[in-house]
Amino acid sequence: MAESGVNPTAAALLGLLHDGPMTGGQLMAAAERRLAPYWSMTRSQVYRELPVLAEKGLVRLGKPGPRMSQPYALTAAGKRTFSRWLAENPGKDTIRNPIALRMAFGNLHSSSQLKNLFASANEYHTEALAAVREQVKNAKKEGDSYDASALEFAVAYHRAALSWLKTAPVG
Repeated sequence: MAESGVNPTAAALLGLLHDGPMTGGQLMAAAERRLAPYWSMTRSQVYRELPVLAEKGLVRLGKPGPRMSQPYALTAAGKRTFSRWLAENPGKDTIRNPIALRMAFGNLHSSSQLKNLFASANEYHTEALAAVREQVKNAKKEGDSYDASALEFAVAYHRAALSWLKTAPVG
C-alpha cells in the first residue's frame, strides 16, 4: 500500500467525490463517464472500497435514499489522503491487452479465428477512438484542460492499437 494508505481505485473514488456526495451507482457512472477511457473500475471494486473508506473516516455515509441507496461524502481526512496520494510516485504502468495476449499464442489459432479477432479489435478501437475524441472535444469546450489531457492518452492508445493491428500477422 502506498504512503497515503489507499490504492488507486480508492483514490479514484476520493477524487470523484470532490464533485459532491454520490451513491455507489453514481460513483460507478461517474467513473465510467470520466475515467473509463484510460482507467477501468468494476462495480465490485467500487462497492468493496466504499465501506473501507468509511471505516477509515475518509468518507461519511449520508441518509439512505430510494431503494436503500447509500450516498457517500468526502471528509476532510479524505481530502488530505487524496492530496497525499496525488503527491506520491504513481509507479509503473500495468499493461493488460487481451488481443496482444492472444497474439502471443497466434500459432495456436485458426486463420479464421485470427481474422475475426483482429476484425473485432479493429472495430472496437475505431469506435472507442471516435468516442474518446468526442470526450476530448467536450472537455476542451468545458475548459477542463486536465481532463482533456488525460483523455488524450486514450486517443493515443487507440491510435497505437489501430496502427499495431494493421501490422499484426493475421493468418
